Amino acid sequence: MSATVNKPRAIAPLGILVEKLEQILQNAKNTEKSSQLVNDLQEAYEFASNLEPYLGEVSTTQSGALANLAEKTAQEDWSKLFAEGATPFELEQEMLSGHIEGQMLQIFVKMLGAKNVLEIGMFTGYSALAMAEALPDDGKVIACEVDDYVAKFAQECFSHSPHGEKITVKVAPALDTMAELAQEDKNFDLVFIDANKKEYKDYFNLLLDKKLVSPGCLIVVDNTLYQGQVYLPESKRTENGQAIHEFNQMVAQDERVQQVLLPLRDGLTVIRVN
Repeated sequence: MSATVNKPRAIAPLGILVEKLEQILQNAKNTEKSSQLVNDLQEAYEFASNLEPYLGEVSTTQSGALANLAEKTAQEDWSKLFAEGATPFELEQEMLSGHIEGQMLQIFVKMLGAKNVLEIGMFTGYSALAMAEALPDDGKVIACEVDDYVAKFAQECFSHSPHGEKITVKVAPALDTMAELAQEDKNFDLVFIDANKKEYKDYFNLLLDKKLVSPGCLIVVDNTLYQGQVYLPESKRTENGQAIHEFNQMVAQDERVQQVLLPLRDGLTVIRVN
């Protein structure tokens, strides 16, 4: 009997929209509203709900190692681990970058001809392994992760891939690890940020101020739509939503970079250092 795979919670704006449309559609079907209203809602629901599955269908298939990592992450009972004190953080499978984002990161690695990658926030290691797969044999990923449990979880997954040896995991607060890397004069071709949302501005400024990235390098930042909160009224934003809103505004005004926010999953900002 196969292990149970939990259904992920909707966190991207599109996923939240799909859930809301589904509820509205069911409510309409359960009332005496006109059949035209139900038909219109059904069409709107199909437009929204079928987009993400289609993106996965026509994108390059993920490797077996990545698929296994994603499945193992979905099978883990993260709520129970937090309740039992195995991890000090409230983790959930939705933190996994996933197939489409992984393919995007692999394309960035190959387009840049990157050899040195920094990941700020690793979780169970999907994006780290995805980028490692795209690196040359002498390429390296340094992954910053503050949670010891998920660091070990990821490293066990990496051990089943020939590309796992390209990944070095640093278990410590990301800002501390970044400061150490700056002291060592490290420089990265590609940086992927997906960690503490309230520290996004600090990550960004440290990268540029301490010369961890050079002109032509890319900084890719996840969750920059943050469940749609960034473009909703401030009263509807959580602390994290407000932090990402402020980060987006800061980057938009920074003349050291050129950036574009892509509506991929929960928002992916691609930043090129000038």
